[in-house]
Amino acid sequence: MDELLERVRADYQRIGAREAYDAARAGEALLVDIRYAALRERDGLIPGALVVERNELEWRLDPRGSHRVPEATGHDLRIVVVCDEGYASSLAAASLHRLGLHRATDLVGGFQAWRAAGLPVTR
Repeated sequence: MDELLERVRADYQRIGAREAYDAARAGEALLVDIRYAALRERDGLIPGALVVERNELEWRLDPRGSHRVPEATGHDLRIVVVCDEGYASSLAAASLHRLGLHRATDLVGGFQAWRAAGLPVTR
């Protein structure tokens, strides 16, 4: 698994918590929280993040898909995928790249890194 993560992460630049926060606040990135409901209930939410559970991610973010969310405006959209600790989000970002979302990335350390950096969390 470590080798797979290393391979997929080599195809894009990952982003840290502060950079993700700044990009989202500036309207330059869409934060997408893929954590399952129990983790969101336990730890809280990132304000303004779009919640799309992992099993629906590609369906909801494909700009050409019939089940896309309104935020899926085009293939140039900068998406920052957030999971709990930054592992599942790497695989998810790689999958989004295969859909043509070439600016997709993920948050190093996931939600836990966001919270550890003292960034906003709501309950």
